[in-house]
Amino acid sequence: MRLVSYADRARHAYGVSAAISLELNKAIEQGGHATLCVAGGTTPAPAFDILSGALIDWSKVTVVPTDERWVDEDDARSNAALVKKHLLVGKAAKANYISFYIKGKTPASGIASITQKLAPHLPITVLLAGMGLDMHTASLFPDAEGIKAAMADDAPPLMVMQPKSQPEARITLTAPVLAAAKHIHIMITGADKRAVVEGMGAPLPEKAPVSILLGRAQVHWAE
Repeated sequence: MRLVSYADRARHAYGVSAAISLELNKAIEQGGHATLCVAGGTTPAPAFDILSGALIDWSKVTVVPTDERWVDEDDARSNAALVKKHLLVGKAAKANYISFYIKGKTPASGIASITQKLAPHLPITVLLAGMGLDMHTASLFPDAEGIKAAMADDAPPLMVMQPKSQPEARITLTAPVLAAAKHIHIMITGADKRAVVEGMGAPLPEKAPVSILLGRAQVHWAE
């Protein structure tokens, strides 16, 4: 793990966006396409605002979420809504977006179709993940039924998860897909989350799902 500290949240957002821009441009130059996988929530939004104006051939970038709540995309809790508002605007409006939600379907009935759309865009080129104080990442929550299966090496790319601490079911990328990303960034704020990262040790992956990313990750932190 490489921990990068920033003096304030403005520099935090610029640092993350700059690192991702560089990696996406290099991937496109070398391979003609890149897959950018992004977390939801409010923490990455300022970085998305900057990244949306970056000089990248966005027509050659596919954006996918790390996970999605099974709610309409105009719902305030939708990760897609946040990504479309903050990232897929300006220059980045040309990017392709793969939604993890299908209106009129249930998670169980929609997951096969979503997996089929996702498959050609794996492995992930650049992953921007988040982390909760409970050490979850994406929708890999320690308290979710099926978490051990989602952390296994032979897990399918996507799984339906229903964390006990959350009100709705979600679709999430599983541990092997997240861990296989070529470049891994984790964006966190606050002294409490920094303490969690620095004091994590070597827990069982299902007890601290984010631990499967830390070995190769750049952790970007600001107070």
